[in-house]
Formats: sequence, C-alpha cells, structure tokens
Amino acid sequence: MKVALIGAGRIGKVHATSIKADPRSTLVAVADVMAEAAEALAAEHGIAARTVDDILADTGIDAILIASSTNTHADLIEAGIRAGKAIFCEKPIDLSLDRALTVRRAAAGHDRPVMMGFNRRFDPNFAALKAALEAGEIGKGELLSVTSYDPAPPPVSYVKVSGGLFRDMMIHDFDICAFLFGMPRTVMAQGACLVDPAIGAAGDIDTAVVVLGYADGRIATIRNSRRAAYGYDQRIEVLGSGGTLAAENMLENTLVRATEAGVISAKPVHFFLERYMRAYEIEWAAFVAACRDGAPVPTTVQDGVNALALAEAANRSLAEGRPVTITPDLTGG
Repeated sequence: MKVALIGAGRIGKVHATSIKADPRSTLVAVADVMAEAAEALAAEHGIAARTVDDILADTGIDAILIASSTNTHADLIEAGIRAGKAIFCEKPIDLSLDRALTVRRAAAGHDRPVMMGFNRRFDPNFAALKAALEAGEIGKGELLSVTSYDPAPPPVSYVKVSGGLFRDMMIHDFDICAFLFGMPRTVMAQGACLVDPAIGAAGDIDTAVVVLGYADGRIATIRNSRRAAYGYDQRIEVLGSGGTLAAENMLENTLVRATEAGVISAKPVHFFLERYMRAYEIEWAAFVAACRDGAPVPTTVQDGVNALALAEAANRSLAEGRPVTITPDLTGG
C-alpha cells in the first residue's frame, strides 16, 4: 500500500516510522507547508517531497496520512475523499464541532476507510484493560478513573493555537472514556490555571477535572494537569461490581529497591514518544488491515465527533458552571 504523509513535524515523524515499520505499507511521499521540513524528512526516508495537490492527483498513491496542523485537518480529509484516497487523520477533526459534523457527512459517502488517530486505544495495556472489562472479569464497570498528567506545559505559542486543554490534551481521555464506557449523558468540568500564569493569560487552563455522567448511573472522572514533576503519568482504573482493573504507568525500568529505608521504584517514562510508540505502530497496522483486508475501521470519524463533542461540552460547562447534556444527534444516536 503506497502512502503519502502530509505533515513533517514531530507527530509526522512518528507516523513515518510506523508506516515504514509495517511491511504491508510503503511511504512514497511527504508534504508540508514548511518546504525545508518536508525535504529533510523525505531525505531521511529516501522518498520525494511533493505538494499536497500533487499527492492527491497521483492515482498511484493509495492512502494519505494527515499529521499537519489541526486547522488543515477537515479540508484535507474532504480533499482526500474527493481524490478517492484511504485516509488516516490525527485527532482532532477540527477545533469546531460544526465543521467536524460537515466532515462526518462527507465521509459517510466515501467507499474507502477514513480513520481517526486516537492512539491510546491501541496501547497494549489499555487494550488489555478493555478486553478484561468486556469479558466481564470484574462484573459491570461502575466507576472509571482516568489520570493524564504531562511532565511540563507546552510553549504558550502552542497553547494559543491548540484549541485549549479540553480539545488538545483531554480529548484523548474523552476518547478513552467513550472507548471503555460509551458516550455519557452529561459533562461537568472544573478547571484552573495553576502551573503557568502565561497559559491563563492566553485564555486557557492547565489543570482540570471532568465528571462524565451516564444514563445508567455509571460515572467517569478525568484528571488533567500540564505538570507532573516525576514524568508522564498515564493511568486508568475501573471499579466494577466484582473488583477493579488498573492499567498503571510504564516505568523507566522495572528495578525495585526494597530496604529497611523503604521501597523505591523508577519514575514513569518522560513523555509520549516513550510511552506510546508501540501504540502508534499497532494503530497504523489496524488502518492497513482496514484498507487491505476490509477489516473494520477501529476509530471512525464518528469517534472523532464524539471526542470533540465532549470537549466542547466541557468548555461550556466550565464557562457556565453547570452540567452540559450530550444530545443524540451528535453521537449518531
């Protein structure tokens, strides 16, 4: 399967590695608005740097992977649909839910896979938790807790164009909650700027807790912070009627020192590349299987709409100080 990569930044480089790691796919071209970035990544992988228009017009290219800036995602998905390509797009679809719904309508009539990039679903630890939950190992899941702390905040220049913590950072956690428990009925958010005053001055928050309420009474909580001095903290716990399931942090090493002074283990790995590289590879393999073998698309445009709907509801809840109800028209219900 011949693949073109659109976006040669940090996440584009990650995806380039995943494409080349799968023997069923071949990276044949890369494009970026920064020509120097595209040329550098192309040279690294021995391929051509091309324009987006050239890529879309090339009938020999089977699929495009969109890893460019968020404000380009929706337009590129629609362009890829018109060009008849299979499409993999990094989250989110767009910063606007209305625009995402337009993309959903366009994708509904496309006969090739369109997959959204929510890599955490493919983390082996989180996937094992999902499988155990679905197998009924702890009975019915009742309380879901998701912890997601970054080791340090991003530059304020990034914060200003990110769409805010709920759309940029917590959107992964909204997707995980939907993955494990389905879509909630209500969203209640509380947030503050406690890490970097410059983030608050830019109109965003850096610390938040969101409570998701489900129609059957189940509850999910998400905790986010842009700062954890000890590393990248990524954990999930589910309490069920018959026990708990927990996916813990990946540590720098597995050595545990136990002495009379105490028990000491290593810190969590420092950031997302160390934590989720394997998840990116598994995610890409799932997309290739959908394209080549007709396997189901595991993370659809509707999943992208769902996560964005929850992020927008959290923003409204924070602004208005009340729970916000998720309507069935957004979730495809």
